[in-house]
Amino acid sequence: MAYAAMQPRNAKSDVTMNRPARISFVSLGCPKALVDSERIVTRLRAEGYELAREHAGADLAIVNTCGFLDSAQAESLAAIGAAMAENGKVIVTGCMGAEPEKITAVHPGVLAVTGPQQFESVLDAVHRAAPPQHDAFADLIPPEGIKLTPRHYAYLKISEGCNNRCTFCIIPKLRGDLVSRPAADVLREAERLVAAGVKELLVISQDTSAYGVDVKYASSPWKGREVRAKFLDLARELGEFGVWVRLHYVYPYPHVADVIALMADGKVLPYLDVPFQHASPDVLKRMRRPAAQERTLERIRQWRQECPSLNIRSTFIVGFPGETEADFSLLLDWLTEAELDRVGCFRYEAVDGAAANDLGAPVPEAVKKERWNRLMAHQQAISRKRLRRKVGRNEAVIIDEVDRFPGLDPGIAKGRTKGDAPQIDGAVFVKSRRPLRVGEIATVKIERADAYDLHGTAVGR
Repeated sequence: MAYAAMQPRNAKSDVTMNRPARISFVSLGCPKALVDSERIVTRLRAEGYELAREHAGADLAIVNTCGFLDSAQAESLAAIGAAMAENGKVIVTGCMGAEPEKITAVHPGVLAVTGPQQFESVLDAVHRAAPPQHDAFADLIPPEGIKLTPRHYAYLKISEGCNNRCTFCIIPKLRGDLVSRPAADVLREAERLVAAGVKELLVISQDTSAYGVDVKYASSPWKGREVRAKFLDLARELGEFGVWVRLHYVYPYPHVADVIALMADGKVLPYLDVPFQHASPDVLKRMRRPAAQERTLERIRQWRQECPSLNIRSTFIVGFPGETEADFSLLLDWLTEAELDRVGCFRYEAVDGAAANDLGAPVPEAVKKERWNRLMAHQQAISRKRLRRKVGRNEAVIIDEVDRFPGLDPGIAKGRTKGDAPQIDGAVFVKSRRPLRVGEIATVKIERADAYDLHGTAVGR
């Protein structure tokens, strides 16, 4: 997923000789990388730099790369190449920057290469290429910083890195071991975001349910009391802000059950993004997945018993080295029983440096594609069945877009229920007699469901 930096509304004209340097910015990869981009952009604006929508005409370009998969690395190299062709002065950062030789071998003319979270190194490279011209009057930065998401939702990153050593993943190599933020720091950021009008906080990390393990759940002072850096404690405090709180990248450890009560009480959204990845015990063992995943069906039943409105999304990998037809059939059977609400699926890619590459016979690409198609068709029927249960109900829907949509009647807005995250899940297409506003949470009567989306009419004022 790519995000281009938007030009701030108070950006100056560049007609004067002493205008601030203008920087174009491309952010690739996951929401965690997007948060890194927001931090860099905030620092740049605080130092008086302007943001350009295009590489051409900017004084230099920054590309925040993704290096998780070979296809992501190819996308990053292409983005760097485009910036080099259109601008010529390019600074590279992000996950792929942890292996700079891969970048400089293809693009030897880049100005600098830094790894993920190396914000100071990025700023140093910018200073060398285009020294700042600070203007205290023009550089007023909102307390929440510069955000690259719409104003009504924001990603809230609670930790960096990961202690797991899944054999298909090189994130620990790129981003290091788990480093949790103090709970008070996270809560202060959340408070600033809510004060700025954010209606939905999307909590992210590499392993959200492991939050605080590295610091032994150390407490920090918040509003006259101590709050532990622990998954449950942080979720409880975030639930007090009165906005939607959505939990992503939650490994199914036993203590996740403690948070389900907060969902049942309406404190946080009844939504869990759990990266199960597979269901076959043999494949999970080769993947070195944590959290005793052989018990996941039992845990899902317990979660739904306590919170019947719970929505569960997950991602899976097909074609993992050594995956047999029996393994894959077991996965399909597991999906039938689990009845997950939302599912994403990836075909395994042999990532350079991943231990999984040597763990079994490679699955032919044609077989990977065939299994991917079968899984998506299988899950589509499950998704349709789950969504049909919402027909006739009134659902709270946060409005994301109000423009016209091809093939739909004028006046249709697009939003999401509590069970849908932006960018990755389905949508609700809403008819309304009155204009709906982006960021508004409307009550919508659901009238129709298809495989992935809902359709309904706004009710009340």
